[in-house]
Amino acid sequence: MRTVKIPRRVLYLKSFCSISVGGGLIILLITQGVLNLQPWYLPSYVIPLAGMIFANAMNSVSIAVERLNAEVERDVPYEKARVIALRASLIPITNSLFAVGLVSLPGMMTGQILSGVSPFIAARYQIMVMCMIFGSAGISSACFLALVRSNFVDDKQEESMETT
Repeated sequence: MRTVKIPRRVLYLKSFCSISVGGGLIILLITQGVLNLQPWYLPSYVIPLAGMIFANAMNSVSIAVERLNAEVERDVPYEKARVIALRASLIPITNSLFAVGLVSLPGMMTGQILSGVSPFIAARYQIMVMCMIFGSAGISSACFLALVRSNFVDDKQEESMETT
């Protein structure tokens, strides 16, 4: 894996903003819309949920920037490289979605079942967790790829993309 040539501080700030937006939207949706927590910041719920959301969003953004850089270095047009990078960033999460329940039982679901919770309730929570992870990763990667456009496209490429 190569180091991206753009100054790290610029990428760090844009990735931090993207992860904050994607993760923040999802944590707000989950705590207020799905779980209806009162108060919304109950640590016993928010800490584990935020950990899963932000960790997966960080992984997704890092895969997206690496793939975007690789595609741009191969002289792939930025718009196509961005689509390839977004799809690549979602591969690990998509693979884990395919495996849940059929190949493996995730830790949270197993823990709930072993503690006596109905398997149906545990499965509902696991579906919620997988959807929130997929959503935060997708939103964060998409935001990041939109923010870094100016770092990967120079003025000449920008003009040629606008005229076509």
